[in-house]
Amino acid sequence: MLPEIGSLLHEDNFSSQGGWTLSDSQEGSVALGNNELTIAIGENDAYLFSVRENPIFNDFYLEITAQPNLCRDLDEYGVLFRVTSTGNHYRFSLSCNGQVRLDRISGGEISSPQPWLLSGSVPPGAPSSSRIGIMAQGDEMRFFVNGRYQFSITDPLLTSGGVGVFARSVNEKAVTVNFLDLVIYEIGD
Repeated sequence: MLPEIGSLLHEDNFSSQGGWTLSDSQEGSVALGNNELTIAIGENDAYLFSVRENPIFNDFYLEITAQPNLCRDLDEYGVLFRVTSTGNHYRFSLSCNGQVRLDRISGGEISSPQPWLLSGSVPPGAPSSSRIGIMAQGDEMRFFVNGRYQFSITDPLLTSGGVGVFARSVNEKAVTVNFLDLVIYEIGD
């Protein structure tokens, strides 16, 4: 189910300060560190994200490593993709109890084309590490964790946009996730 990949479209080792939205608030912070982007949420229910709106991608295969250091239960983290200037996007989530799902955010409305699904590929708890993979080609999307296929979705609503990462605390406990080694490829013929 892994796609044949073509040329490298974009690579980011998070060593430069440009391109990502960073923040520091009462809820937590999004900061660049030593070749990683870190989302740290304090002891409250919060959702923090960072987006790289440029370049814009249509069809691609993306991989990024996510390393939760503090998380539990349904705390979640993952990748935002096909992010538009109006805030519409898809959100591929991994939970700290070993599940995956896909949400679509469009016009302020949230739907789940793929609700929570138990995955043997997502290590539960923290600290852990997962290599997240997303293939998006036209209206077809395939999702991978640590090289293993999770599910496919066909959805024609969003066909291009930027990429980002996020973390969410759902239990008033701290959540910290590091993201590193982002690569985005063309999809081969």
